[in-house]
Amino acid sequence: MRRHVVPRLRATVDALEDIVRGLGTSVLALGALFGLLVTLALAPGARKATRAVADRERTRLTVPHPQGAIALTDPVMRREIAWAAVHGTAGFLLGAAGITLPVYALENTTFPLWYRALDPEDAGPGIVLWRIDGLGDALVVLALGIGFALLTVFGCPAVARLQALPGRRLLAPAGDADLSLRVAELTATRAAALDAHAVELRRIERALHDGTQNRLVALNVLLGAARRAQQRNPDAVGDILDRAQDATEQALAELRAVVRGILPPVLGDRGLAGALAGLASGCAVPCHLEVDVPGRCAASVEATAYFVVAEALTNVVKHSGAAAAAASVRRDGPRLNVRITDDGRGGANEDNGSGLAGIRQRVEAYDGRFELDSPPGGPTTLDVELPCGS
Repeated sequence: MRRHVVPRLRATVDALEDIVRGLGTSVLALGALFGLLVTLALAPGARKATRAVADRERTRLTVPHPQGAIALTDPVMRREIAWAAVHGTAGFLLGAAGITLPVYALENTTFPLWYRALDPEDAGPGIVLWRIDGLGDALVVLALGIGFALLTVFGCPAVARLQALPGRRLLAPAGDADLSLRVAELTATRAAALDAHAVELRRIERALHDGTQNRLVALNVLLGAARRAQQRNPDAVGDILDRAQDATEQALAELRAVVRGILPPVLGDRGLAGALAGLASGCAVPCHLEVDVPGRCAASVEATAYFVVAEALTNVVKHSGAAAAAASVRRDGPRLNVRITDDGRGGANEDNGSGLAGIRQRVEAYDGRFELDSPPGGPTTLDVELPCGS
């Protein structure tokens, strides 16, 4: 039951958040539309305001921003005006309906607790227009509230998607309008991927050269010493072989550490949820973990998510001074969202050698998104979004 209810409630809360944000942009779009109508869309200020509101909606929907003029002859500008007309009217009505549902649900389900405070001649709450004559009528209102609650849970995600539809259709780049921008982005991410690959190769080379190779050289020396001692001092052979065995075990341990750094075997054995549970349980700072990833993602996506959480928790332990941390990994359609938070001192940045630059580089090399919010005094929030297919 919990596996089904918790994701549904989380989706409802996320949908309500989207609806409220969409309602805000719809109010701004309605104001921009009014300015366009007053000036007959001729005033540059009205068109700039429309572009600013449209860009706000693009940010909300993670749609690329356009590069270009705001003339009426620009197809992007005309699509933005059309979006303002649709979102400022239909989007506003959908947003108002979406936030009304949970209000009615709360008001009606709690009505039996406070209906006696009403005048008997008054009607019930919300859309209840009949007179309330006792507990029986109050329970009818309660049943209506349960219906509103079910509409909230099952209907709000659909309302949020419908409210966002005009923005996704009208504000997204049309055809190859932003092809050059996308090519530049892919060129940058390809360069970042090559840099990340080179850094990873250097890390593996250093680990093998400074660790495993030295252990194997020591092992070879010890075996040679044991061979010579077999003739000269047989009593010392046992001690030399014990040291050789220790060197062998250390070399194997370092090799396993290098392999885990490339692709942790625990991902293949236990999956992403199990691997992250191991990280959270082994963290020196108490860490609350939530994972909602149905099925499996590509191995490279899981490895990147594992790396992000591992490196972020290492930073929390080393630099934050936090008393508690939390990590959540959730799949939302074609995107994998990773969030790590802590209640530490804040002030984290990518220039102090904390490993955050490496996280950004690895995420952007995978065409993902990296955001860090760490004001002085905390808390610190690290958000990562990775493409993981449909």
